[in-house]
Amino acid sequence: MAIDEVEGGAHNNAFNRSQTDAASQMAEFLLVQVRDQDDPMLGQEVDCFSNSLKCDPDQITVFDLLSGCPTVDYLSRFDVVLLGGSGDYSVAEGGDWLPPALQAMRELYELGIPTFASCWGFQAMAAALGGEVVTDMSRAELGAVEVCLTDDGVADPLFGGLSKRFLAPMGHQDCVVKLPANAIRIASSEKVENQAFKIVDKPIYGTQFHPELDRSALIERVKAYPQYVESITGDPLDVFAEKCGEFNLRQLLCNFANAYR
Repeated sequence: MAIDEVEGGAHNNAFNRSQTDAASQMAEFLLVQVRDQDDPMLGQEVDCFSNSLKCDPDQITVFDLLSGCPTVDYLSRFDVVLLGGSGDYSVAEGGDWLPPALQAMRELYELGIPTFASCWGFQAMAAALGGEVVTDMSRAELGAVEVCLTDDGVADPLFGGLSKRFLAPMGHQDCVVKLPANAIRIASSEKVENQAFKIVDKPIYGTQFHPELDRSALIERVKAYPQYVESITGDPLDVFAEKCGEFNLRQLLCNFANAYR
């Protein structure tokens, strides 16, 4: 199916104005990670969010959920919370680290701190609020995948500025098969019905895809975890990289930060 190039137009509202960079507002961001300390993508994830938010990397503080659950006082220090990827950790598979991690998601919800969750963070927030996450290789996605906005997505002030159909960077084996009761589905793909949600009455968004990544960053990340390429796509790494299309969703995060901080 061809990518629909028609823009969202009237639904863009608050995001149709001239944007002020998050950096100029001196926002303080918390990036919540679930990554081993030797994970080669620890620093790359910070850089990708920094580039997307147009902020200095020093404005991003990292908290590793493998070390425990952040306190309410600690979470309250930040203007915006980012929930990122996880390397080799899975919400569906779980582990001793998962209950405190999900508790942190629930505390973010209760505090109402503006939170953007991508990939693992999307799955964790969904599970914490009553959704369901499973590992399903038949629905695994990797690369530039076409995503389509739902009617609620087209009407959403953040997502409504995107084309109805767009390419998004993916890399997952787990997927959200049931959304929390208070979540609105705002995007789907051919394989995965729940690609993005907004929590009702809270400044919380989540995407299965990675809006913080551009094409070069996605390929760099895939090279760090080459075992997933053939198992998901059936292609060797060089063929995958050649096939990977172009996309640019980074403004989504900057718009989010400017709207909700």
